[in-house]
Amino acid sequence: MNAPGLVLIFAVAVLYSTGFYLLLQRSLMRVVFGIVILGHAANLSLMLTDHAITLPPLLTGKDGPISDPLPQAMALTAIVITFGVTTFLLALAYRVWLGDDNDEVPADLEDRRIGRLSEPEDSS
Repeated sequence: MNAPGLVLIFAVAVLYSTGFYLLLQRSLMRVVFGIVILGHAANLSLMLTDHAITLPPLLTGKDGPISDPLPQAMALTAIVITFGVTTFLLALAYRVWLGDDNDEVPADLEDRRIGRLSEPEDSS
């Protein structure tokens, strides 16, 4: 494998790990940034899967080989889906911020209560 391929593979790994890290945060804006970064990582990994995504549709005229349009269609679909999800999450984060001027996801008190019920009690 040549050096640019390794650099791109490393870039995809960094993008995926950064995106998942941001998704696990409590701030909704960080979650939105995580989704955006994961979308970019998905697009870049689609470009890495097939070398034909960078080729023109007709390589050598009418009788020549034709590049595969599927990776190009998948990349375009991934861009559109990422745009739609990002728009929805930005609207959701804005609505939450309007409610209490804070975009932090609060701790779920019911989950904590159920967690305390399942813990074994000390008999000492």
